[in-house]
Amino acid sequence: MTSPNKPRQLETGDELDEFVATHDVALVEFYTSGCAMCQAMEPVLGNVARATDIAIGMVNPRDDADLVGRFNVQSVPLLVLFEDGMETARLADGFQGGDAVTDFLATNVPDAVDAS
Repeated sequence: MTSPNKPRQLETGDELDEFVATHDVALVEFYTSGCAMCQAMEPVLGNVARATDIAIGMVNPRDDADLVGRFNVQSVPLLVLFEDGMETARLADGFQGGDAVTDFLATNVPDAVDAS
């Protein structure tokens, strides 16, 4: 399935589950409103989505508080990588530039990033 060329806003845990289930590989950013580093990640993730064809979603766990505990969200921005519906890796080191995100993906899902 071809991924969208920009991150998709996910409003609830159910939407997150559906998004992850729909894509073989998906990267999800957990963010909060008012977080400057989180806002700066959106254009980076858009560029990564276009460069890699990996589906990228964005979810504010404050919109569905269950997500905080379910995914052990301790800081934002948090990037969580899913393959076949299962979490396989996470990156919780604050703002990441496009090269860092692409490197993270290349390390964890090299077949999905080969085209970049």
